[in-house]
Amino acid sequence: MRIPTRKPGKYTDQTRDPHMTQAKFDELKSQLARMLKARPAQTAEVKHLAEMGDFSENAAYQIAKGRLRGLNQRIMEIEDHLKYAKIITPEKSSTVQLGSTVTIEQAGKQQTFTILGPTETNPAKGIISHKSPMGAALMGKRVGDVLRLTLGATEKTIRILSVD
Repeated sequence: MRIPTRKPGKYTDQTRDPHMTQAKFDELKSQLARMLKARPAQTAEVKHLAEMGDFSENAAYQIAKGRLRGLNQRIMEIEDHLKYAKIITPEKSSTVQLGSTVTIEQAGKQQTFTILGPTETNPAKGIISHKSPMGAALMGKRVGDVLRLTLGATEKTIRILSVD
């Protein structure tokens, strides 16, 4: 039987955005420390279950091995993310940058957004990514600028009221 091969798609080999706050960096470091502490117990469990007989019929062994593989994969991802991390340090500026808190007026309503990296977005709390359509449109703009943002079939007019 032949193993299927897939053509590389649009999401193949995308690099992770390295921008994050110091709080997110510290959170990832503590998560990594917890995982590294849990790995020896997982390894011991796999070793214990391997001694119980035939690998092909040992479901508990297969499950434990899968959990260990997942843990190792996540550890490698976090280590890589921390290795290339760029800490966002908000600077006082008149233009919108990473780490800026921006107050805008849109359709008569005021909204406040903090612009951070994609790993920390939370639109419900007003944290948007600099790669989102709104964040990308705001980057580099100044107080008083008016911009038109087209999202799908709708066009929005946004005025920047303040940048902190």
